[in-house]
Amino acid sequence: MSGNKALRTISPNANPIAGLIARHTVVGLLSALLTYLFWLSRPEWVAEMRFWRAVGDASLILLYLTLVLGPVTKFLPSVGILLPLRRELGIWFGISAIIHTIIIFDGWARWDLQLFMGYQFVPQLGRMVRLESGFGMANILGLVAVVLAIPLMVTSADWATRKLGPSSWKFLHFSAYTIFYLVALHTAYFLYIHYTMSFHRTVPSEANWFQLPFVGLTLMVIALQIGAFFKTLHWRRRTVPQSTDTAG
Repeated sequence: MSGNKALRTISPNANPIAGLIARHTVVGLLSALLTYLFWLSRPEWVAEMRFWRAVGDASLILLYLTLVLGPVTKFLPSVGILLPLRRELGIWFGISAIIHTIIIFDGWARWDLQLFMGYQFVPQLGRMVRLESGFGMANILGLVAVVLAIPLMVTSADWATRKLGPSSWKFLHFSAYTIFYLVALHTAYFLYIHYTMSFHRTVPSEANWFQLPFVGLTLMVIALQIGAFFKTLHWRRRTVPQSTDTAG
């Protein structure tokens, strides 16, 4: 009974304000829990790196959940009870991604654009030089994803759908898939390339445990999107009568 009451609370058909607060509370707590679990999983890392990586990984999980809820309901209709959380998942992905970006700029790049792009000062040369070939591009991909996420966060509400119109709103939010690929490429660089053996800095002695789960989750999102597309196409072909030409 308590579970049913909880589901009714997060439903859009519930009291609008109470439902909104309940959904944001649920997803906010999920975001905090994911961040904490990722934090616990890397005790060997220094505190600063451990924190920004935990926040970034939590934001990735929230993004993936946002994108898979719809396709999953094509195969498991009972999951549809969680669809009301999709907007809040997207909003909290954006919040986590923004926090991740601020931590990077403040702690790692120290608000220096050259450091953010992978340049470092080399005393022997007396100037800034590029030492990380893909670092700057990976950071640009992540930053573009955050910039694209902001208008989606702002318009993840009923008033935005009414103001923009359903077609314009859907067109805007279709950029979530662009964000997905940008975030996936950004994450892949830091999981597989950046923290490898380097002559000028130390790297963690063990590979990041999230490498294989990341590949599996990313492929799962893509597979579900493709599967849901073909399932919807199959359903429409079966339910929409085919027009036939008749001789006059």
